[in-house]
Amino acid sequence: MPRPLHLWDSPAEGFMNRRLSTIVIATTVIAVGLAGCSSSKKGSSPNGVTGTIVVFAASSLKATFTTLAANFAAANPGAKVIPSYGGSDTLAAQITQGAPVDVFAAASTTTMGTVTKAGDATGTPQVFAKNELEIAVAPSNPLHIAGLADLTKAGVKLAVCAPTVPCGAAETKAFVAAKLTPHPVTLEQDVASVLTKVELGEVDAGMVYQTDVKSAGSKVVGVNFAEASSAINTYPIVAIKNAKNPTAAQAFVAYVVSAAGQAVLHAAGFQQP
Repeated sequence: MPRPLHLWDSPAEGFMNRRLSTIVIATTVIAVGLAGCSSSKKGSSPNGVTGTIVVFAASSLKATFTTLAANFAAANPGAKVIPSYGGSDTLAAQITQGAPVDVFAAASTTTMGTVTKAGDATGTPQVFAKNELEIAVAPSNPLHIAGLADLTKAGVKLAVCAPTVPCGAAETKAFVAAKLTPHPVTLEQDVASVLTKVELGEVDAGMVYQTDVKSAGSKVVGVNFAEASSAINTYPIVAIKNAKNPTAAQAFVAYVVSAAGQAVLHAAGFQQP
């Protein structure tokens, strides 16, 4: 007895089933292909910036450049920023001696000049911030220090930067403007060391930057003084000529001077360039 003819047994329906199968297979292939493309791009920078970027930066930039480095790496997953901090003059000397560095951020145009005059910079350094001096004292300010004149009084233990580093050069200008002669008990090679001595109570006061006082939080209080306006330091940044990762170096410099980078610096207390 002949088998009853069902709808799915019709030639037209068979054709439709075969066409549907073809569509399903094609759609699956496309989906897999797109997933593969997405997977291959995962973890890569949208700007093509990859690899390690070694950055030498003035010690007064430590807090902000730690944040900038993290933000830059987050925006460029294939890149990693390794910052190294210290006195600008020491860092500049290391660069001219061939240290493997991609970017240099100095706390003064004078120390940046050491690098540019040696022919170790790529292009013209860009000023990205300015910083003003401030007196740091213990939270209670037991000696009631109110200005530069108080720092020259007998018995006041004062810490300043060595005159060869940017903070020291700025301090010298400030005291000259005030027609005062300080008698510090210690000359430090970077502003971070000055701040630490104040925090530990090893000195009564220290000459630092406004950004240092802000970053210290409740550990110190800042005392402003009029002569600080005559000794504002300018911060330039540049990619180094023999950078191991020149493309990423230029990208990081561009990020620091961008609106996003400037927002981080301004929040830390740096003045606009």
